[in-house]
Amino acid sequence: MPIKPPRRPVVSQATGRPSGDTRDRAPSSTRAPHGRDPQGRDSIRSESSPGARPGFRSAGSDAWRAGDERRPASPPGGAARGASWGAPPRPAPARSGTRPESRDFGQRPVLAADRPAALYLSCPSGVESLLAIEARRILGAAAQITESRGGIEVIAPTTASAAERQHTLRDYAMRLNLESRLAQRVLWRVASRVYRHEDDIYVMARGVNWSDWITPQHTLRVDVVSRRSHLQSLNFAGLRVKDAVCDDLRERTGERPSVDTRFPDLGLVLYLDDLDAILYVDTSGEALFKRGWREDTGEAPLKETLAAAMLAAADWQGRPEDGALLDPCCGAGTIPIEAAQIACGIAPGLQRRFAFERLLPFRAHQADWQRLRQAAHDRQHPPLVPIYAGDVAFRMTDFATRNAERAGVRQYIEFKTADALQRPVPCERGVLMFNPPYGERIDTKGSVRNAYRARSEADDEMGEPVPTSRAGREQFQDDEAATFFQRLSSHWKKQYPGWTAWILSPDMKLPSAMRLKESRRVVMFNGPIECRLFRFDLVAGSNKPRAAAPTDAELPPSPSQGD
Repeated sequence: MPIKPPRRPVVSQATGRPSGDTRDRAPSSTRAPHGRDPQGRDSIRSESSPGARPGFRSAGSDAWRAGDERRPASPPGGAARGASWGAPPRPAPARSGTRPESRDFGQRPVLAADRPAALYLSCPSGVESLLAIEARRILGAAAQITESRGGIEVIAPTTASAAERQHTLRDYAMRLNLESRLAQRVLWRVASRVYRHEDDIYVMARGVNWSDWITPQHTLRVDVVSRRSHLQSLNFAGLRVKDAVCDDLRERTGERPSVDTRFPDLGLVLYLDDLDAILYVDTSGEALFKRGWREDTGEAPLKETLAAAMLAAADWQGRPEDGALLDPCCGAGTIPIEAAQIACGIAPGLQRRFAFERLLPFRAHQADWQRLRQAAHDRQHPPLVPIYAGDVAFRMTDFATRNAERAGVRQYIEFKTADALQRPVPCERGVLMFNPPYGERIDTKGSVRNAYRARSEADDEMGEPVPTSRAGREQFQDDEAATFFQRLSSHWKKQYPGWTAWILSPDMKLPSAMRLKESRRVVMFNGPIECRLFRFDLVAGSNKPRAAAPTDAELPPSPSQGD
């Protein structure tokens, strides 16, 4: 049975919204691959052009019309479709004659899906509510924050004027890049619309005054993120955005910018779903989990944003009432270093640079940016609670120590190379934050022998622990997990009563393996791996009713203990 092609959304030419009227559908034809025009711009060849390949979907015969390629003084239809900073587009320089492939943008109606400029902060699934709380703390109550899947949206107060909203969003972008521990990126939405084909995306991108953002001497890159998009080629959609930026700057300045796929000055993100296209400017540059201090890593490093999300879910902020923090399997030290910076009030973005520092709208506000950085530096202070960390491998403890030194918190973390199954309690009360290695993250099956199981068997035979070779964090295997977690829970019940343990694991049966009853579980994603952050309130011994002791059956069951 032949597979039906995906149906394009039916969009009204007058309103730009979905319509049931099939007369609004664009005529069906085919599209040829793109080439280069005499001016050096990537262009589209029609099916009738020489060398065209059949089988490509058309952008619609009504998408382009012959005429002058120069843009009108204002966006088509009079709508400010995400234009930057509220400034009207500059008139194009005078030119003689028309270009061979000139097309008229003024005849195309404006679609009604445009939205006001706003910031979008992306984050892993499950962290949206925590990120919204953090953003309100950073920006204050005046910011309008809306949660969505995979991130939050921040809008400036709608009662302000357009210029004031742009100023507010600029201030928000600087603060969030500097202060947010949970966001992956801070994206500035500059344009959006309902689309049917790639030409709609080109028209959307041409509605932005790109000379307000960059000069021809800057470089750019376009990334495309899709969710149920009906387009055949996402790369071609990104190419149309690049063409729009280059065409706009060439009309205004006579020159076009270059493309740099590694370190661009202007990073653009095009998001496509089945109906809407949204274009963002990336104000962060490198992802925000790159704090600038981690150089030494193990085989499966934990992202700083995920470590911060674990601490936020536990509501650990370094306050005296939060208690001490211990990571017995710290690896490269991500969790204790994040905890130390939180306890010391160190902003996560102080040791790195951001893409917005190279963009034109922020150049006139470098003094404001430096004041924000200085204020963040001035509020640093020594921690009010102790922080402990360690690993069974000397190599990983050394990595964590050097990373903490670069992060400026080495003196506030007590590192110790020790086995998590033997480490004694460092203080009376605190929080155990634990991210054990697991097979999906580290593929080392068969590379080392099962040290924990060998030690367990030796303990059973000899009646006492015997020395064995240490297994590093990166050597932990799936078949070791059951033995390790059983021994770990037994050790915690003996040594850490009164503590709270948080463990991140993809194994939904972890509480049963540890013979503990979780008091809370939080969904989090470690990259593509769906995990749970389990909370265990540790108590000594077991409160399970025993048949031989009738009086024990009357005791209330412990909220943290099970069998």
